[in-house]
Amino acid sequence: MGPAPDTEGQPAAAVYKRVAEVFLAQGATCFLFETLSSDAGVTEAAAYIKERCPEAFVMVSFAVLPDGYTREGLRCRVLAQRMADCGAADAVGLNCVSAPSAMEKLLPELAGLALPLAVMPNAGYPIVTRSRVVYQGKPDYFAQTLCRIRQKGAVILGGCCGTMPEHIAALRQSLEKTPMPISPETAPAVPAEQKTMPAPPDALLEGLAEGRKVIAVELDSPKDADLTSYMESARRLQAAGVDALTVADCPIARARMDSSLVACKLRRELGLAAVPHMTCRDRNLNATKALLLGLYAEGVREVLAITGDPIPTAERDEVKNVYQFNSRKLAQYILSLAGREMPGPMTVFGALNLNARNFGVELRRAQEKVACGMGGFLTQPILSETAVENLRQARETLGPGVRLLAGILPVVSQRNALFMENEVNGIHVAPEIVERYAGLDRAEGEALGLELSVEMARAALPFADGFYLMTPFNRVALMERLVARLKTEVIGE
Repeated sequence: MGPAPDTEGQPAAAVYKRVAEVFLAQGATCFLFETLSSDAGVTEAAAYIKERCPEAFVMVSFAVLPDGYTREGLRCRVLAQRMADCGAADAVGLNCVSAPSAMEKLLPELAGLALPLAVMPNAGYPIVTRSRVVYQGKPDYFAQTLCRIRQKGAVILGGCCGTMPEHIAALRQSLEKTPMPISPETAPAVPAEQKTMPAPPDALLEGLAEGRKVIAVELDSPKDADLTSYMESARRLQAAGVDALTVADCPIARARMDSSLVACKLRRELGLAAVPHMTCRDRNLNATKALLLGLYAEGVREVLAITGDPIPTAERDEVKNVYQFNSRKLAQYILSLAGREMPGPMTVFGALNLNARNFGVELRRAQEKVACGMGGFLTQPILSETAVENLRQARETLGPGVRLLAGILPVVSQRNALFMENEVNGIHVAPEIVERYAGLDRAEGEALGLELSVEMARAALPFADGFYLMTPFNRVALMERLVARLKTEVIGE
């Protein structure tokens, strides 16, 4: 059985059970779950098969990239260990995606499992010739490599994409000539060298650790290649005393300068804590990992992991969504890099929509995000009493260990309020607030926006670890005034 989609309406476990039941009714006793990128539903399905047919043999095989991660960002050892611990699998292994030598390099990580190990690589890596996908791996090389894999502990051998009868025949001949190991060959354990990269000063993380109310300001990156005015705005906000800047990742699916590159520049040139937003919309696993490694090397130690706004329908012929995983899986993946590709962990924040119509569902998702490793949340703007009440519920439900930065967005005009209420997902502006802007000019609108922002921040303060301020229309002077008032009138610095 190949991978089954896992959705709220159709859980993977239900799909697997339905398929398994068809074959159980026909007398099948051997079941292979293969080419999996996660274990969603597999444990439940394997247990169901064993319940219906105790003598059934169940093998679970994961498709793992050469770096040891599946395309959903899950580590092969973690998945294999879950199968060993579930009690319903009879063997576990790897198949597809990687070539023989890459799978051989992953074997030390899978040593010591309490289940027989299966290895079924592709014949090699594919090339496209005359619109056909071709694997060039030769049978003799395939056979020699799998014989070494057998010596290292694998007991079930086979092939996946590109393997032909000639590959399997060559493997059998080689195995007949190769003496079976008395016990799996294991290399002596060598403690991995612990790399260290000292973390640069970070006012945001240090402030949260000290229990100080922090202030982070979102400043969207430019739409063109000129960063001059952006960096000047960043310097002004730094001088105003903000603890960090956050940089949105192509908000509302419109291309801007890359948030991670801007965050690196802020960290390098200003020494300012920077939180790049990272969506799942535009990058696959390889691109995401490459970006994370670069961020870590540049001293950026926190990210905001979000699923991301979808590409508008009219543009999807030219610009494609990726969405290889969601924000929860992205958080898991980021944390799994610690101690491997990264010497230490990154702090992963998530988004919390205080304006969700069914906030109970939103809160359950937040709990799932925390279980996946998120350490805190930046909320959508608070522009109603309902949002304040939802923030209180979030604090009670998530507990004091989860950091909450209350979103504050100064509304600057009635037109601005109506646009956000009607066209921006996740924002709700109370009707009475919209009415208060009627007939105001720019200066009066800014003044009212400032007063309302201070008022909302004061109401949110008992339930928040700080504030996440969103800059409207790049009005940095307005944000300087807001930061000053929050520090003196709300936080009390």
